[in-house]
Amino acid sequence: MRVYLASPRSQVQAHAVNGMDVLISFAGYNPWMDQYLPSYRRIVIDSGAFSELNGTQKIDVEQYAEWAAALPGVDAWAGLDDITGDWRRSLKNYKHGGFPTIHDTDPMELLEDLIPLARERGGWIGLGLHPPREGKEDAVRGILERIPDDLHVHGWAVVRYAHLHGIGSVDSTNWWRDAMALRARNTLPAHLTYAECLDIIVKKYQRWQW
Repeated sequence: MRVYLASPRSQVQAHAVNGMDVLISFAGYNPWMDQYLPSYRRIVIDSGAFSELNGTQKIDVEQYAEWAAALPGVDAWAGLDDITGDWRRSLKNYKHGGFPTIHDTDPMELLEDLIPLARERGGWIGLGLHPPREGKEDAVRGILERIPDDLHVHGWAVVRYAHLHGIGSVDSTNWWRDAMALRARNTLPAHLTYAECLDIIVKKYQRWQW
């Protein structure tokens, strides 16, 4: 199991994930991040589909595809999917490149189109859930049972289901928040810095990889 730590938002965070698997989001990308890319072990690119879902950003699929294809050292990049259930828009966006994603809001028959596409795009397929994501283990199991074993399944923000057979990787969007929460605990020494708390959280993820 691989855990990709989602886009660092500061240089302190970017430094902390040196040697780790990192997810870079088009929605949160900033040019200062380029200097840190060579320090990451693996990189996966996220289209920013969740930012579209919550209305914080509109993603231009052509700009995204051009940027993703040019970013160095990338193992895989996701096509721009529509989390709301508009699977026709997702298919249209996938024409610009990137591996596809199946959602719990999509008709499962869509996998007949997505599986061949995933094989063409490096053998990756995403698995996404429309929020709220809690209480959907049966839905996740049902999707995984329909995906062939030769495909690498990346679960978008589904760490709670990482124990299920068939998921090859997930991403954590909470790791840097966990460091903030750790620093706020009264049981820790007052002089423990945020950077030191980040190091502790990253060590947790290093030991969690399997």
